[in-house]
Amino acid sequence: MLSHVDSANRPTMVDVGDKTVTRRTARARAVVVFPDDVIEDEQIGETLRTKKGPVFDTAIVAGVMAVKRTHELIPFCHPIPLEDCNLSVEWGAKGEVVVECAVRATHKTGVEMEALTGAMTAALTVYDMCKALSHGIEIRDVKLLSKTGGKKDFEAGK
Repeated sequence: MLSHVDSANRPTMVDVGDKTVTRRTARARAVVVFPDDVIEDEQIGETLRTKKGPVFDTAIVAGVMAVKRTHELIPFCHPIPLEDCNLSVEWGAKGEVVVECAVRATHKTGVEMEALTGAMTAALTVYDMCKALSHGIEIRDVKLLSKTGGKKDFEAGK
């Protein structure tokens, strides 16, 4: 049974009142893929910068801001007192920017949605700041990499 549906099949927030407080962590990833013609452009460098400013740094700030506001964006997410949020935005394989978001809290509910929201928002910020170069930029492979705490841990691929 889905946790956000009550016995009358209506949407509801999960009651976490009786859950145990544990240390919760989550890591998520999103990959921004640039078309080949953009990558071959000489204005694309290690420290990607557009007229809007430093892309990677701005994406990190946007991602952290989104993590803090996840409960305002996703229905039924609980506000969580976050302890840590670490976002990285780096070049990966040719033409790919890899965004990873790690979140930690000691609370009664997990931080998976916060990590996913942070990674996705940072990726969207990269897209927004670079869309003048090409609208062929894609965001792919958005996924939860791992989570700890709560009923069971999770690691992608295991």
